[in-house]
Amino acid sequence: MELAREEPIANGDVGEIDREPTVDSLPHENPAALARLPRMVRQKAYIFDGHGNYYNKEWVITEGTGQEFCWYHVELPRSNQKLTSSAQWLIDLLCPPLKLQDILSLVSNGPFCGFVDGALVFRVNSSGTPSSNFTFRLAARVTENSVITVSLGHIPRVGFSPTSQSLLSEIPTAGTLIKEHVLEFLLTMNHSEEADNPVPKTVSNLVVHILDTHVDHLQDTVTKLEMELEAVELDMDKGSFALKKQMLDDRRFPKMHLNLQRLLQVVIAHGEQVLPRVKEKCSTKGWFASQDINASEELIGRLRRLKENVGFIANRVTAIQAGLDSWQAEQINRKLYYLSFLSIVFLPLSIITGVFGMNVGGVPWTGQDDPELEDGFQNVILLCLGMLLLVLLCFLFPSAWASFASWRQRIGMKRSWSINRKSFLKRTIGLQERKGYLRI
Repeated sequence: MELAREEPIANGDVGEIDREPTVDSLPHENPAALARLPRMVRQKAYIFDGHGNYYNKEWVITEGTGQEFCWYHVELPRSNQKLTSSAQWLIDLLCPPLKLQDILSLVSNGPFCGFVDGALVFRVNSSGTPSSNFTFRLAARVTENSVITVSLGHIPRVGFSPTSQSLLSEIPTAGTLIKEHVLEFLLTMNHSEEADNPVPKTVSNLVVHILDTHVDHLQDTVTKLEMELEAVELDMDKGSFALKKQMLDDRRFPKMHLNLQRLLQVVIAHGEQVLPRVKEKCSTKGWFASQDINASEELIGRLRRLKENVGFIANRVTAIQAGLDSWQAEQINRKLYYLSFLSIVFLPLSIITGVFGMNVGGVPWTGQDDPELEDGFQNVILLCLGMLLLVLLCFLFPSAWASFASWRQRIGMKRSWSINRKSFLKRTIGLQERKGYLRI
């Protein structure tokens, strides 16, 4: 089949080409895929000539010839689809020529790196809701003349586009007004745009480029979290009671800490497991250049430093949450103090009303049935005081007994020390009179 090519795009071009699936871009061998494939699924197809040029090609899975190699990239939507739906979409796009085993190795969750049907397959797919911004999935199938990648959502800088589409390459004139959300987006980026990507000349260059964009994507997410945390800290420093109460009600910091742990334990940990194995397995291939092996080692180091940075941010979130909990405990203690003050004010009044409002009729010694007993109310009061003293004695007895026991112990130690001292002096004086030796 003859490949449909466009004009070659030179090395150093940059940008983004998001092609919606159309009839021409889908596999011609499977027209029924149009009915099942949603328009949110995007695919890109490139062919590289090995000399720093690339072409956009139609979506037909083929291998390159000679120095040429092809790259097919699928972007799954960030929606609440099931994993089986994602597998079915990949079957519609990649079969044939891929087998079902190849599709399942690309779409499954968890870290993996190994050879499947003669091709190197690696993935860093994290489990979780696909609509979450902290769920990352990237899988690749690499052969000597083709690369197939599958990602969840758009990965910045992963594609190629002409230099004229690069915003960073423009020189703004005086008075140029750039929208605030555009500047915020550019500030969170730790990399250039697609138009600044160097065009790979070998498959190993392309594999390193894909891994580099994945690490950049993780770095962008961590940078956004760090900027959000700094903004929240600034608001808390000058915030009011209502703002702190809203943060506690929204459980903002526990959610942020959960996202950090998910990013730390699932995504970065998967990358730490997969990237060294990718470097180890690619180093055995003759088509993988030595400078790309060194670039893979640098990516592993970046991922480890990113893991340390995420750990530091998690500690900051924990410290801020501890400060909010302390503030909440202080507010509760203050309210309890006011409540205790009110109870102190009304306690004497309640005692007086309780005592003088008692109905002692029918109680023994009240004088209701026996006219000779005239002090019935006084007897009841004395009985209540006796019960109060008995209760206080029950509460104070353990501490009083402990004090008494410690006092007896001190007296016993003093008496023992005095007896030993007198005995020692007596033996010493008698020994001096006899001019003998002291028995030990």
